[in-house]
Amino acid sequence: MSIILALVIFSVLVIVHELGHFLLAKWNGITVTEFSVGMGARLFSYEWGGTRYSLKLLPFGGSCMMVGEEEESDEEGSFGSKSVWARIAVVAAGPIFNFLLAFVMSVIIVANIGYDDTIVDVTPGYPAAEAGMQNGDKIVRMGGSRTYVYREISLFNSLYQGRNAEVTYCRDGEEYTVLLVPVRDENGFYRYGFEKANVRTKGNAFQTLGYSAAELRYWLKATIESLLKLFQGQVGLDDMSGPVGIVDAIGDTYEESRSDGWYYVTLNMLIMSILLSVNLGVMNLLPIPALDGGRLVFLLIEAIRGKALPQEKESMVHFVGFVLLMGLMVIVLLNDIRHIFL
Repeated sequence: MSIILALVIFSVLVIVHELGHFLLAKWNGITVTEFSVGMGARLFSYEWGGTRYSLKLLPFGGSCMMVGEEEESDEEGSFGSKSVWARIAVVAAGPIFNFLLAFVMSVIIVANIGYDDTIVDVTPGYPAAEAGMQNGDKIVRMGGSRTYVYREISLFNSLYQGRNAEVTYCRDGEEYTVLLVPVRDENGFYRYGFEKANVRTKGNAFQTLGYSAAELRYWLKATIESLLKLFQGQVGLDDMSGPVGIVDAIGDTYEESRSDGWYYVTLNMLIMSILLSVNLGVMNLLPIPALDGGRLVFLLIEAIRGKALPQEKESMVHFVGFVLLMGLMVIVLLNDIRHIFL
């Protein structure tokens, strides 16, 4: 079941990503030769409006093939014949559609089970209580960043264990700011001395939309902060997960929630999908050759210079980047297998 669920989730995320490229390409008059779901040999296809729509053998991945995307072409409707800003919009649309998908799924989650607000209960004897915080206080800022959902607070404490934190909280319409120095508990975990007071809170339609945006902001922040930790060397290979690790995590989540019924299985799969969709969007925007972010770098250079770099040089850079990415994927895959099966 975990493999089936993972294939469904991966397929939806990739299709939506490619749909972003497709729709913006069509909008800008770029000829799309093929839009495919899956990879490998074609199982079924039909042509409409100058585009071949294909269902392929391997049930993951997808593609949006445009005229002149990989090679120089003077043909009308080719990728290169459009303005640099039109091409930037087409390339950026894939990751942006992943963020839009994550937002839509967040709306479903928040509408069904509510949001986790930042109202806290304070533990006696810990820094928060000693600084004057009380049960029912609402944390509005922590570590210099605005907080909308409690998981942003948990994320800060998880990523910056032991760090002093400036906390701004609201009580009876008044805001107060304190500096908290965390202390270790009996398990060796640094704590400020407060915890979430409410399980989940349901709001009206406007609150649902607002807190859904906050959910998306949280996942973006978590992804970007984790990547920064990776580049800074504070996170190692053992903390990364590839396809095998993700399938295993999906399977564990399914097993843990299936006893509660399909309603909760669906909600948990949506939460996993939000995480993966945001990760896919962020990773694709990194300035790495062969990814959308790498292509955007070349397009932005073209916008600044007023002319494009030679196509063969750009293609070579993307090819080298692709080879290196495949090598990294193999390493992560083997590391996943080592963790799970050895």
